Amino acid sequence: MTTTTLGVPATKSTQVPIRKPAGWASRRVRGIALTTVTWIAVLAFFFPVVWMVFTAFKPESQAATLPPTFAPDFTLDRFQAVFDRDMLPYLINSASASLGSTLLVLALAIPAAYALSVRPVKNVRDPLFFLISTKFMPVAASIIPVYMLLQAVGGLDNITWLTILYVGINLPIAVWMMRSFLAEVPREIIEAAQIDGAGLRTEIFRVVLPIVLPGVAAAGLICFIFAWNEFFLANLLTTQVARTTPPVLGSFVDGRGQFLSVLSAASTIAIVPVVIAGWVAQKQLVRGLAMGAIK
Repeated sequence: MTTTTLGVPATKSTQVPIRKPAGWASRRVRGIALTTVTWIAVLAFFFPVVWMVFTAFKPESQAATLPPTFAPDFTLDRFQAVFDRDMLPYLINSASASLGSTLLVLALAIPAAYALSVRPVKNVRDPLFFLISTKFMPVAASIIPVYMLLQAVGGLDNITWLTILYVGINLPIAVWMMRSFLAEVPREIIEAAQIDGAGLRTEIFRVVLPIVLPGVAAAGLICFIFAWNEFFLANLLTTQVARTTPPVLGSFVDGRGQFLSVLSAASTIAIVPVVIAGWVAQKQLVRGLAMGAIK
């Protein structure tokens, strides 16, 4: 028995070559160039911060040498020197004022934003403009009446009064941000809750608020960062008891000279809470800032 092998005729390839649209190469080159420029700008922006942290681990003798020392004798003595200068109470003051003011701001901003977006009151544009107009005036323009008022009530060098001032500064920003998030909540959900008999409190805290929790987190973090970094009021209205961290950093440069390693170590400690908070909630922060800018 013989077998025959039938040859399979070669088939002509029917694959159609993919034609790239006109200008594809130039757009790709522009995209790569834009990405490269963006990374260069980001690295240039963060380089001072990275160099500050690097300097904090150097001995003082190697902190300001020319050319700079890239392989120093790493040490933690500068951080110990910072706490030897009693910086811990100032960090506690900053945390108290920042956390306290942030909680108060959110407690006031959520119902205010709800009234301005979900259940708008009459002439809603006027209160909104008034809120944002308070940010037009620099803080320096109101420092004299604020100082005299606090002096009259015994509120100078008082962490409670400093917290209240931070509430007044950050409340307009929080209201505008929360209003942007609340305006995105579908009205059908709110109307369904109202049909089911939900009262105003249930409507806010059990229906609407869970939907806009990312917005609440973004507004809270921004208020916390602004309060933590605030320098002007803390420097003029506090002396010792209620002194916060930003004014204290300037005391590391005195008549004996600039102690760059100690100052870098203190600044590194001061930025840790803000960096951690911003890193954890970076998506909510970007979204909140973008919405606050366009709404």
